Amino acid sequence: MLKTWMAVLLVAAAFGGENPVKVEKIAEPQKALKFEVMVPAKVEEVWRAFTTKEGAQQWLWQDMSVELREGGDWIVNYPGGKTGGGTIVAFEPMRSITMRAMAPEQFPEVRRERTTAVFSFEPVASGTKVTLLQTGWREGKEWDEAYEYLAGGNAQLLNQLLYRFVKGPIDWSKLSKSKL
Repeated sequence: MLKTWMAVLLVAAAFGGENPVKVEKIAEPQKALKFEVMVPAKVEEVWRAFTTKEGAQQWLWQDMSVELREGGDWIVNYPGGKTGGGTIVAFEPMRSITMRAMAPEQFPEVRRERTTAVFSFEPVASGTKVTLLQTGWREGKEWDEAYEYLAGGNAQLLNQLLYRFVKGPIDWSKLSKSKL
């Protein structure tokens, strides 16, 4: 887990502590989280970084499973047996990926029931606009806590994607040798 936090600090430092990811908490007509980030790369490059194991390992984490197919895994295997990601429900090449997203282990009901995460990739003059819309939120204390937690956690996810294209791939072996 230490390596994960070093990556978080590395990304935060790269952007001067500011968050280049726009986060919107939506209450009506249905509760949702919406994230947007502008990535200075072509859609094909961002798509590859998101939809291949090798690409995702350059920004998300070193231990990944990516099966770009309906029913395929998009799973991050963090240290200590923790996992993140989800199951791919649908995708449209170079345009979107829809997943049944797992919440972190500290939210067991939300993790079991899952939310829907739709990642959209739109070419723009400056590169690619990546949008994440996360829906399927239910009522209750655990759901509210997971919503708040993922408002920050998914912003960090997209910050790391941006970092990969601004500063280059994250070298996880160097991070593991760093001392904080």
